[in-house]
Amino acid sequence: MPDPSVALTDEILMEQIAPASRVIDLGCGDGRLLERLREKYRCEVLGIELDDDGILGVLQRGVPIIHADLDQGLPMVPDRSFDFAVLSQTLQQVRRPKEVLQEMLRIAQKSLVVVPNFAYWRVRLELAVWGRAPVTDTLPYEWYDTPNRHVMSMHDFRELAESLKFKIVKELPIMRGRAVERAWAANLRADSALYVLERPAES
Repeated sequence: MPDPSVALTDEILMEQIAPASRVIDLGCGDGRLLERLREKYRCEVLGIELDDDGILGVLQRGVPIIHADLDQGLPMVPDRSFDFAVLSQTLQQVRRPKEVLQEMLRIAQKSLVVVPNFAYWRVRLELAVWGRAPVTDTLPYEWYDTPNRHVMSMHDFRELAESLKFKIVKELPIMRGRAVERAWAANLRADSALYVLERPAES
């Protein structure tokens, strides 16, 4: 049974992808999103995954897959070979997030990045009131068992993208499983956010 929050995130991502696009999913898990894009939108898809269990799930879905570590770059993927690169709830887990983002925009025209928002009010509350490492729906791990290496807020991600001179086409705060445009106090109210990025015009 798929995680309902993951399924909702997939729906939000699919709304940003045009039919018949070329899509690469970095850290694709079991390939569920790519399978849906191929079947529903007739997309040409490719997954990148490191975890052996994830790779097995992708193969069972008949989705093409490359076994690779995102922190080592993607030299096997040519420049601008995809329309969309997807990185969903993975950026905070890699060792070299800046380099991963740069690789995304090397290989694709647009990047769709979903990140957890560590400035979400429930996260702040657990730290301020109970003084403990937060556990929420989008951060479901205990501190000793988390794959997350980095913490970031929506403000932090925006500043990183701007420092890399990426164009932020959309910033969509995700609240209760819905992407909300032009939400007030989004950095406080959103548990995660979707960013649509493009390469700078001169590249």
